[in-house]
Amino acid sequence: MLSRRHHNKPVRKKKRKMMERKKELRKRMALLKILHNSTVTLQSQSAKILAALEAHPVFRAAHTVLLYHSLKDEVDTHEFIRKWNGKKQILLPVVVGDDLEVRKYTTPEELVQGAFGIEEPTGELFTDYDSIDLIVVPGVAFDSKGNRLGRGKGYYDRLLPRIPSA
Repeated sequence: MLSRRHHNKPVRKKKRKMMERKKELRKRMALLKILHNSTVTLQSQSAKILAALEAHPVFRAAHTVLLYHSLKDEVDTHEFIRKWNGKKQILLPVVVGDDLEVRKYTTPEELVQGAFGIEEPTGELFTDYDSIDLIVVPGVAFDSKGNRLGRGKGYYDRLLPRIPSA
């Protein structure tokens, strides 16, 4: 009979190997961004992606949308957030320690620079996760099945399970 100690060894090895593959993929994606980086390209791609989002039936029907305030190398959501604020309830994440909390977005003037240089809302804390109709999250890469590779800190991995619509 195997002891627990020996039984968990293959699981830990497999997890470590997966973490290494994710780290390598993040490096490759960062290199691709550098090679293909131009403000014009990012703005053009962002416009196409956000136009597709606006046209999607789930977005059209949504009343409460959790978005993200983009960093310079992500799909640019800044104008999109301003455009839809007032027409939909817009929520943004805020980094608090090792976790994300959700706050209501009201105006650009209410944003303050938070963790990792991300502008975050100082508005009302939002905890009615059942009422979130749509969640749009950033990612380093996505596969054809919609699986997401984030930046590696696990913030969304901890937040999304608390939201029924996720």
